[in-house]
Amino acid sequence: MSDLPLPPIGSLADATSFQHTVLPYLAQLQWLPASLHEAGRDVESLKAVYLATNPMVSAVGLSGVLAVLFFLVSEINRNYSQVDRFWSILPTIYNVHFAVWARLAGIRTQTLDTIAVISIIWSVRLTYNYWRKGGYSIGSEDYRWQIVKAKVNNIFVFTIFNLGFISFLQNLLLVAITAPTYVFVLLAQSQDPEVFGLPDLAISRALFFLIIVEYFADQQQWEFQTAKRDYQKNARVADIYKDQYSPEDLERGFVVSGLWSWSRHPNFLCEQAIWVGLYLWAAFRTKTYFQWAGLGALGYVLIFQASTPLTEAISASKYPEYREYQARVGRFLPSWSVEAKTEPSGKKPAAITGAESKKSN
Repeated sequence: MSDLPLPPIGSLADATSFQHTVLPYLAQLQWLPASLHEAGRDVESLKAVYLATNPMVSAVGLSGVLAVLFFLVSEINRNYSQVDRFWSILPTIYNVHFAVWARLAGIRTQTLDTIAVISIIWSVRLTYNYWRKGGYSIGSEDYRWQIVKAKVNNIFVFTIFNLGFISFLQNLLLVAITAPTYVFVLLAQSQDPEVFGLPDLAISRALFFLIIVEYFADQQQWEFQTAKRDYQKNARVADIYKDQYSPEDLERGFVVSGLWSWSRHPNFLCEQAIWVGLYLWAAFRTKTYFQWAGLGALGYVLIFQASTPLTEAISASKYPEYREYQARVGRFLPSWSVEAKTEPSGKKPAAITGAESKKSN
C-alpha cells in the first residue's frame, strides 16, 4: 500500500484537502504520455503505468485527451453535441475506473463497488433515453447550440466558447462530479476494514431511487410525445392513449401530468440530486461538508440552472399555455403556494400541481 500513488491519510481532514490529495500528483500528467508510449501494447507494462499513476490524475488526463478530440471533431463537422453524446457515459467510466484501480491496487471496498453499480444503472438509463430520442443519429445536434451560436453571431468568439466551455470545461465537469469517488478510494486505503454501515446503505438506496424516478419521468415524457405525434398525424387520440390523454392535452403540446404536475423538470431535479447526493455521501463519511470534491456537483447544478431557462424560453415561444404552466408548477421543486385556477367551461387547466391535487382530494 505504501508504494501506491496515494497520499498518506492520517485523519479524515487529510482526505478532504486538495493540496494534500491531488495537487502533489498533477505533475504526473507530464510523464504519463511518454510512459504510455513506452509501454506500447504490452498489457503488463500498461498495467504498471496505470497503477503508478494517481487515479484522479489519470481520469483528468483522459478528460483532457477527449476534450481535444471533441473540439477538433466539432470544428470539422460544425456539430457541437460531441460532449452531449458522451455525457451519460463518461461519469460511469470514471467511477468504474476508480473501483477497478482500487481492486488492482489491492484495495477492496464495498462503497466503490456500490458506486460503480449505481453509475452503470444511471448510465444505461440515460444513454437509452438519449438514443431513443435520436441523439446518436448521424448529424443530430442539441438544438440549443444553434440558438447560442446565433446569439453569439461571431465565428471566432464561438470557437473560443467551443474550446473553453463546450469541449474543455464540460469534460472537466464530468470528471469533477466523480471526485467524491476518489475520496472514497483514499478512505478505503486508510481504513482496514472498511465500515459500510446503515447510513451508507440508506444513501446508496436513495441514489438508486432517484434513478428510478428519472426513469418514470422520462417514460411519461416519451409516452406523451409519442401520443402527440400520433395525434398530429391521424387527428385523433390513439386507442392505447385514450385513458391517459384527451385531445386538449395533446393540442397543448407539452406534458403536465404525472411527475410533470409536480415539477416542470422532474428528470433534471433527480439528475442534479444524484450527483449532489454522491458528494454528500463523501462529506458524511469525512465529516466535512465543504470541500473541493463538491465543486463538480456545484458546477453540475449551475449548468442546469443556466441552461433550463433557455429550454423553457424556447418552449414558451412554441406553446401559448406554457407560461401559465410556469406560473403554476415549480421549475424543479414543487410549488406549494399556488391555488387551483378556475377555467372557462369545457377547458382544462394547463396544469395542476401535485400539491393542488392533494388539496382537491
